[in-house]
Amino acid sequence: MPQFCAAYGCTNSRSVESRQRGMTFHRFPKDPDRRKAWTKAVRRKDFEPTCATVLCSCHFEAEDFDRTGQTIRLRDFVIPSVFSFPGRVKKVRNKAKPTKASTPPVEAEVVPVLVAEVSPSKSSALDHVYALDPDQLKFKVIEAQTRIDELQKQLRNAKDRERRSKRVVKSLLGDLKEKKVITEELQLQLNLYPNT
Repeated sequence: MPQFCAAYGCTNSRSVESRQRGMTFHRFPKDPDRRKAWTKAVRRKDFEPTCATVLCSCHFEAEDFDRTGQTIRLRDFVIPSVFSFPGRVKKVRNKAKPTKASTPPVEAEVVPVLVAEVSPSKSSALDHVYALDPDQLKFKVIEAQTRIDELQKQLRNAKDRERRSKRVVKSLLGDLKEKKVITEELQLQLNLYPNT
């Protein structure tokens, strides 16, 4: 059964032809916050994505893709942004300015703006946000810490396995010496774990 893009007015479907044109399809994220952001970006009334709902690559910017491997993947925290909504009304996000007071952050106000009102220089300035998002930064730090903990656990396990292996080899060499199958000189010649 073919998968169709969930974006409004998009008729692209996953097929051999779309693959030959270089089109890729990406599932909605499993993370609830990111899934909500994608759903909000799609702007379809009463739309609830399923685990099989996809968006085609036409709804992402070129810099949103990681093309370093064999498969084309979306970069972390990417939100679809290329849509053609009816009525030529597009939403432009205004970021709240930070204050020195310790008040909670104010949500960005969404103001509908006609496309004709936005000059090319203003639209390019709105496309690029150079500030770090604290939520994304916190997520990356937690992810990195989890990876560090996992690697430290693997290192401890590897050291334990090495100690056990050395003990077993030492015990086996001792048994071979007792049975007079191997001598200390032969053991040293073979460079098999000298008495440590």
